[in-house]
Amino acid sequence: MAESSRIHSTKAKKLSSHLRLENISKSFGVGSAAETRAIDDITLQVEEGEFLAVVGPSGCGKSTLLQIAAGLIAPTAGTVRLDGQAITEPPPSMVYLFQQYGKSLFPWRTVIDNVAFAVEHRDGMTRTAAKDHSRRFLEMVGLADFADRYPRQLSGGMQQRVAIARALSAEPRVLLMDEPFSSVDALTRLELHALVQDLRAKQRFTAVLVTHDVDEAVFLADRVVVMSQRPSKLVRTFSTDLPRPRDSLTTREDPRFLQLRHELLELLLKKHDGMNPGV
Repeated sequence: MAESSRIHSTKAKKLSSHLRLENISKSFGVGSAAETRAIDDITLQVEEGEFLAVVGPSGCGKSTLLQIAAGLIAPTAGTVRLDGQAITEPPPSMVYLFQQYGKSLFPWRTVIDNVAFAVEHRDGMTRTAAKDHSRRFLEMVGLADFADRYPRQLSGGMQQRVAIARALSAEPRVLLMDEPFSSVDALTRLELHALVQDLRAKQRFTAVLVTHDVDEAVFLADRVVVMSQRPSKLVRTFSTDLPRPRDSLTTREDPRFLQLRHELLELLLKKHDGMNPGV
């Protein structure tokens, strides 16, 4: 498929090595007959301060790749590096935001205690200091008045805001997000998109988002990378080139947004033969 002149491949762009996945492969199962190769020789770089989105067919290994990047699971082959240092376990400067926000919150802890959990184990950090630190992040997500509530007393969207506040209270340099908005309704999703965009502008963290939602990827990201079906490879990289800050209405009506959405959907809807690298 020939790319439009407005779709820019970033292969030639020189990227910094802030977060680098080098020749990552991942297989599951034991023995050649039972082995399933999920990811095949993926190399990917993320610049410091960049927002990268990863899309691809269902079951292609997007979440597996993100968990490898986080040091949560080991690759069968390849290396993940953060600022040149190999990652073999989750680094303190990186936070993983899970899809199932309800399961990530502690039901026996209040909202403020859930957020404080991210920092209360730091050396020299008292429980009172952890709460004081965390209140600022509850204010950022608009939940300061719900600090003493329990997760069960909040809506799904509010629970996800708590999860975001906890992630950001750790003041990560890199935030990895595994389809964090897929379990909320459409309007709440738009509100969370605006929230994450605003918080990233304030916190200046690097973000990597795995999503099945093409509109979400184009709206939030600076670059969108597309994975093929298993065994997954990187098919293509798109630079969004949309101005920031982005608005849920006007950005989605921008001709550039619509063109990117069209090109990505066209690529994703192709059958397996059309998803091979170099197409």
